[in-house]
Amino acid sequence: MEPVAVFTSLQPGSAILERGVTEGTVMQMNEFVGQVQQGARLPDMDQALNATRATLETLAERLGADESRHLATQLPAGLGKYLDGREAGAGSFSSDEFLKRISAREGVGPPDSACHARAVLETLRHAVSTGEMREVLERLSADYARLFAGAIAKPRRYGSGF
Repeated sequence: MEPVAVFTSLQPGSAILERGVTEGTVMQMNEFVGQVQQGARLPDMDQALNATRATLETLAERLGADESRHLATQLPAGLGKYLDGREAGAGSFSSDEFLKRISAREGVGPPDSACHARAVLETLRHAVSTGEMREVLERLSADYARLFAGAIAKPRRYGSGF
């Protein structure tokens, strides 16, 4: 895959590189964060990385250690680390609380954190397998559906006239 032009803005000295991402994972991480940047319409990659970190860390709290580890295996190491180190038990909290926690971690207001979280979750949907996404969704209550709009498309049923 060739990166879109916006992804080329990752420069030596960037906060992404300073966070210990190895050279082999930069392109994957660059693609993921670039898609978040585009989806959330953020002005730079560092803000997109901050939104990604805040969302993934909060998702890990909600999912618990086992599912978070499974999810992390399908992401670049630089992003998977945000899903590690959570307590063993999943915290059961609403999607509103989920967004409040993201807002606090990211340092932005609730409307912005909701937009950013949706961009991260949409990018996550494209980055992991359908089976893994289903497992994530099964662990969340129905009120999270508004954040994962379109995460798992229902199979189309075609009539006999096609």
